[in-house]
Parts: sequence; C-alpha cells; structure tokens
Amino acid sequence: MRKLLEFIRSVYVVVLFVALEAIAISYYAHSTYYTQARLLARSNQVVGGVHGVFAGVRHYFSLGRENRELLAHVARMKERLALYEEAETAARLDGYMQDIGVSKYRIMTASVTSNTVNRAQNLIVLNRGRRDGVAEEMAVLSSDGAMAGYVVDCTERYAVAMSVLNTSFRASGKLAGSDYFGSIYWDGGDQHTVVLDELSKYADPQPGQEVVTTGFSQYFPADVLIGWVESAHLNETRTAYRVHVRLAAEMTRLTDVILVENRDLTEVRELQNSEKVEQHTRQNR
Repeated sequence: MRKLLEFIRSVYVVVLFVALEAIAISYYAHSTYYTQARLLARSNQVVGGVHGVFAGVRHYFSLGRENRELLAHVARMKERLALYEEAETAARLDGYMQDIGVSKYRIMTASVTSNTVNRAQNLIVLNRGRRDGVAEEMAVLSSDGAMAGYVVDCTERYAVAMSVLNTSFRASGKLAGSDYFGSIYWDGGDQHTVVLDELSKYADPQPGQEVVTTGFSQYFPADVLIGWVESAHLNETRTAYRVHVRLAAEMTRLTDVILVENRDLTEVRELQNSEKVEQHTRQNR
C-alpha cells in the first residue's frame, strides 16, 4: 500500500497536468463550430500521416512481389513484340520482293526453324516447302540480301538448304567491279569466313574489297554480296590468289531468309541436254 501511495505521489503532477490539458482541449473543442472543424482537420491530418507511414512500410516489403510481377509483364510484352517484329519483317520482305516485278528470278521469303554452324556439313531448315512454292536449287539469302546457302531438298511444308558453312558448298565469286573470279567454298574453319580460290594473280585483291557472285552459278543471281576481302595470299606456284572472305551474312543469327529461284534454269538445262548439243559434243570428241 505504501509503495502504491509513493508511486501516485511521484506521478500525480504529470497525471494532473494531462487531465487538465484534456479538460482544456475538450472545452476548447466544444466552444465553437470553428474550433471543432479545425481540431477535426488536424486530427485527420495526423491519422492520415500515421496511415501513410504504415502504408509505406507495407509497400516496401511488397516491392519484391511487385518487381516479379513487373518482370513477368515485361517478358510477356517482349514475347508479343517479337511476334509483331517477325510478322512485320516477313511482310516487309514480301512487299519488297513484290515491288521488284517479274524477272527471270522468282523470289519469296521464309523463316529459319533450325540452323547449325558448328559442324562440317551444316544445314538450314526452313518453314516453307513445296506447297508454298519452294523448290530444290533455290538460292538462300540473308534478310539483307547476302549469300547464305541453297535449297537441296524439300517436303510439302519444309525445306532443307545447304549452308555456306558446309564443306560441300560450292559457288562462284568475283571481286566487285572487276572480271576476276574464282571458286567460293568453306574450308571448315572460321564460321565467319569463306575462301575465294583460284583468283587470277592479276586481280590484286585488297582488304575490305567487296566479293560478289558472278552469275555463272546455277543457284545465285549476279552481284549478290558474299562478303569482304580479309586477307589474300598467292599460291605456291604464284599463279593465283587464295582469298579469305569475311561473310556478310551473319550465319549464327540467321532468322529470316530470302529464297530466289532462277526461272530460266530448267529451260537452260533442257537446252544443254538436248540432242543437238549431245551430237556436237560427240563430234568434237
């Protein structure tokens, strides 16, 4: 009992002060409508501030979940954007090819479903086949028109092309702006370079010089970009150059391609295999 009295004696001044302040505030609050409105506004401000602090704390601890939701949303948007870009690219390429008009070449587009670059015999699988107009021996160009390969077989819905990064690949190429030409092939080494072999010793290839197709090939039109001279060396007999060509087509990033068919190829072959040609060939033997 004595301790209780001593405790009350030690705090009664503070208790009395608080009680008198409460009575005074209550009296002041009920004195006029103006003071009631002001006190109500102040109390709402204080309560709102306290709620704001707690809301901020809750928001801070929920940032991880919100960040994950945001990342998932971004991923969905990127996926949709990729679909739109793919459709736009295909439409743009098709439109561009239609603007070229009728020529000896028939041109269409396709998307790459599979592409290897780390083997000796690399192949490219395309999402279009015979029902779409794809045929064997069509040239395959990258989306910006650089040499990438040619079709070797197709089904109704798919086609397989021999990549330029295939040791069996052969084409003819020349230095742009000149008549010096040679054989294009891949030696199985660097994925970014091919070889232009048997180039005349008078060609004088320079680093950075463009290398294009000759038009002699049954697959590729003339002047299709192959790449740029990286280095050149005369062979052992010093009669021809062996040129390393940096490919213009990014074979490791091939997604959309242009297919080119030579409309005259069948007619030319029939003519070459005609009886008259065979007769003259036999006579000259």
